[in-house]
Amino acid sequence: MAPLSRGRELLESAVSYALAGAALGSPQLMQRPTPCPGWDLETLLDHVSDSIGVLAEAITAAGAGAGAAPAGYSGPGRDPVVRLRGQAARLLGACAAAGPAERRVAIWDRELTASVVAVTGAIEITIHGWDISVACGGRRPVPPGLAAVLLPIAPLLITPGTRPGLFADPVRLPGPASPGDQLVAFHGRQPRPPAAPGPGA
Repeated sequence: MAPLSRGRELLESAVSYALAGAALGSPQLMQRPTPCPGWDLETLLDHVSDSIGVLAEAITAAGAGAGAAPAGYSGPGRDPVVRLRGQAARLLGACAAAGPAERRVAIWDRELTASVVAVTGAIEITIHGWDISVACGGRRPVPPGLAAVLLPIAPLLITPGTRPGLFADPVRLPGPASPGDQLVAFHGRQPRPPAAPGPGA
């Protein structure tokens, strides 16, 4: 599938999108709820930083040990937005220095091609980038070009067997929707804010 060969490009686009949303994350917003049940913004930012750290290790073929703190994490108290930016820079550097896209790399207990790892990471980072923007009050849509490429790939990687614990069930959208809204809805998010009640409600 052609889009898989563009894994690093998609990953870079996803990271840029997530960082743009995180740029709105001031300290005053860290306790704001997110579309991820039970998570506030600070927890979400830390999760994305952890995921990016694992991806960077996988792409550089260093492996990813379960339970290990990603390199660059200085412990509790660090600004989660600053930490995210640092992990993103590390990941983009790993992408630039990576070998062939079809090289097999280890991530947790699985062995995948670097391109599949990159596309899977792009999907997760894009969806959480949307979550971040919602928590920050921005609700920035997923870039149409990025969403259009990820949308047909997502069902191949996020299957009924792998969805539990990662994403909620898909949300049904009324009527036509943009690729970004479809992608967000497929991952269990409501992409559109609830309609305001009418004057007679």
